[in-house]
Amino acid sequence: MTQAAPALSDEKSHMKLFWACFIALVATSFVFGIRANTLGDLQEALDLSEQQKGAINGAGMWPFALSIIFFSLVIDYIGYKTVAIFAILCHLVSLYFHLQSKTYDDFYWSTLLIAVANGSVESFINPVVATIFAKQKSKWLNILHAGWPAGLALGALVCLLFPNTTLFFDTSWKFRFATCLIPVVVYALLVFPCKFPVQERVAAGVSYRDMLKVFGAVGFFIFFSMLTMAYYQSRTEEIVWSRVLMVGGAAALIAGIYTRSLGHWLFLVVLLTIGPLATTELGTDGWMPELLKLGGPAGVDGAMFAAGIFLYTSAIMTVLRFYAGPIVHSFSPIGLLVVSAVVAIGGLMFLSVSAGWMIVAAATVYAFGKTFLWSTTLGLTAEQLPKGGALALNGVSAVGVLFLGVLGNPYLGFRQDHDQSQRLSVPEHAALYASIKGEEKPSVFGNVPSLDQAKVAALTTEKKAELEKVQALSKRSQFVTIAILPTFMLVCYILLWFYFKSKGGYKPVSISHGDEAEPGF
Repeated sequence: MTQAAPALSDEKSHMKLFWACFIALVATSFVFGIRANTLGDLQEALDLSEQQKGAINGAGMWPFALSIIFFSLVIDYIGYKTVAIFAILCHLVSLYFHLQSKTYDDFYWSTLLIAVANGSVESFINPVVATIFAKQKSKWLNILHAGWPAGLALGALVCLLFPNTTLFFDTSWKFRFATCLIPVVVYALLVFPCKFPVQERVAAGVSYRDMLKVFGAVGFFIFFSMLTMAYYQSRTEEIVWSRVLMVGGAAALIAGIYTRSLGHWLFLVVLLTIGPLATTELGTDGWMPELLKLGGPAGVDGAMFAAGIFLYTSAIMTVLRFYAGPIVHSFSPIGLLVVSAVVAIGGLMFLSVSAGWMIVAAATVYAFGKTFLWSTTLGLTAEQLPKGGALALNGVSAVGVLFLGVLGNPYLGFRQDHDQSQRLSVPEHAALYASIKGEEKPSVFGNVPSLDQAKVAALTTEKKAELEKVQALSKRSQFVTIAILPTFMLVCYILLWFYFKSKGGYKPVSISHGDEAEPGF
């Protein structure tokens, strides 16, 4: 094993390392924020269908999961700084190819590489922060993940400040993506002088096999099944479910023989909820500018309004996560998850019926609901399953993002294409639809209808207004579809709340005392 850096003891060193991790996370979400607020420009420049936009969003997700799992398996051997340097290089190379993109395929594959860089970042920041703040994991993981909405807000702000510029580049979307280099360079400068600690599991002497037991056969089945789905998505082919089950089953068999464990029951419950959670938060974030741009106040530019809402909700999340300590203490992690799920459901339903300035109120409710879901889930995992080490902590993020990339985002795009087609097919709009209908395009869920963007651009002002009215209704209806997901999460959280109550209340597990529950069922 590579000689690890000595454990950090002084608060100043801890905080320097924390801020390096924080800015690294800002860099990953900054790219996400730019992409989410530039999808409309990309659609026009690259002639994308709604499903292809969803596939691009998905490509920004599932390679993240592959890289985060891979590095979580080897990071204690190769060193945390090695992974950090790899992430920096991947970010620089992927952004270069982003700026050279001229077709859907070009942009898709460069997005894949950015996702690898993002996953590499996540693989080291979570276990590092959980280790240096071992007695306040939920608090500091929430503060760390304030970096995510902070990056989203900065990305949205760039898009607001440069809505249509030819500075340095012929198209505005390329300039926007060029600005992503700024946070990447900043976190690179912060990372290089830092020394990284020995991870908590390693320091406690927990074996590699015991770490894998937490993930277990079922955990590996879930991960590799979704990874196989990602393969079909990358080839824009329909999923062959028998092959998905075959690959997942083989991975589960190997893992089961080696670990002799199905997986820790609590970890598996978390895996069941993290996919819907990722789609509720990140999926909605990715689509929000597109879903809201046609429903804003009269006289206000739709794209600017949607970007402003995106910036506003991200700012709310950033502030709330920075002050997560007292909130987590008041509710406990599981209580906070219950409350957050309820508020998120209300916010999504409110968004589905809101228009004009009322969208601001609905977005506020939604932002309060989603703020603590992801980071508190990581805190719950770190506090209850410390023997799982980097793999358990990062495995939660990996499965969540993988679910979002291969199912959540593409399905939201698929649903939009079909819903839009159905609304345009009624007699009232049939003539309009016939004049702009494009060829069907393939997806993992089957062929989907599309609109010819060149024909859409050539519509008269009156016809464009008719189309936008239909699209606004179609896009808002997607929030109802999304709201089903936190409803499922809420049921799981309530069951966990009753479980912890029966045990005398929620209490973090101390790995040094060896009192963690057995990982099997």
